[in-house]
Amino acid sequence: MTNDIPNIEGAVCAPPLAHEERIVMGHGAGGRMSHQLIRKVFMSAFQNSALNAGDDAALIQLDARQRLSVSVDAHVVEPLFFPGGDIGKLAVCGSVNDAAMLGATPLYLTAGFILEEGLPIETLRRVVESMRAAADEAGVQIIAGDTKVVQKGKADGLYITTTGVGVVREGVNISGANAKVGDAVILSGAIGDHGIAVLGARGELGFQSSLQSDVAPLNRLIAAALDASPNIHVLRDPTRGGLATTLNEIAAQSNVGVVLHESAIPVRAEVNAACEMLGFDALYVANEGKVVVIVPQEDAEKVLAAMKSAKYGEDSVIIGEVVAEPKARVLLKTVLGSTRVADMLAGEMLPRIC
Repeated sequence: MTNDIPNIEGAVCAPPLAHEERIVMGHGAGGRMSHQLIRKVFMSAFQNSALNAGDDAALIQLDARQRLSVSVDAHVVEPLFFPGGDIGKLAVCGSVNDAAMLGATPLYLTAGFILEEGLPIETLRRVVESMRAAADEAGVQIIAGDTKVVQKGKADGLYITTTGVGVVREGVNISGANAKVGDAVILSGAIGDHGIAVLGARGELGFQSSLQSDVAPLNRLIAAALDASPNIHVLRDPTRGGLATTLNEIAAQSNVGVVLHESAIPVRAEVNAACEMLGFDALYVANEGKVVVIVPQEDAEKVLAAMKSAKYGEDSVIIGEVVAEPKARVLLKTVLGSTRVADMLAGEMLPRIC
């Protein structure tokens, strides 16, 4: 029996452990320690209906018809540039994607920059140009921002915080709390690319790889899925903590179980190789260009077809289903025919990944 409760950023956390006196890297990994920190420090101070919903963005009801989706993201990735992306592209796509996860059309972003003394201006220009290109692709505008500078050695070059604002479609009702028994679970492509690509850029793999991060704006892919069915129940991008942690959050929010089929989950050979060498599980490695779509079974095939026809969704696949029991748990049916619990990430695995 647990006392798990929903939190901001889709978090679901266990009862607090013994009081921590200092922040450790595991608090930023997106797993159970992150959720405990959110519950004990932030939720107790800021509780309100939008925050308590526990989704990747806040739903704001302006009037009887108009709803806004508002998301915020902070980016501390190391290194600043990695195969397939950089901190600027990551910042734009992160907020665009989170705003879209309520069924919204993202429109506007704000950006805050913490710059370290000594950062080359050319590096900043490259990052800003990358943000412009990503915003153009997503069809959003960066309309406001702020810049601060800290002393050398205080910021690892550059940190970026972004806020995304979008307008939610009429007729959709999407939340991590809306998964229903019998729903199909769709994934838009291979998992683990971002985390392993960033790790490779740090020189920590021990072998050469052509793997690219999957960082991408997903708002048009999500729009295609919603065009196929306005009945989608849940949208969530499995970033820090990976696919397994994300599905545990959803299962707890909706008080249902999720069964995954290992044989259906796409993982690239390079990611498998890196995970086997380092002792990781690809289910917990970060993604920045994938979406989980939970939809009624009767709409699953048409949503899947729409996703496959859209950019960034060509490799979409049904990977599982929502079940009544065990509640708030994720089970994995392995390729060997056994079944195991795919629990939430406990603490740190890959720090400074997004």
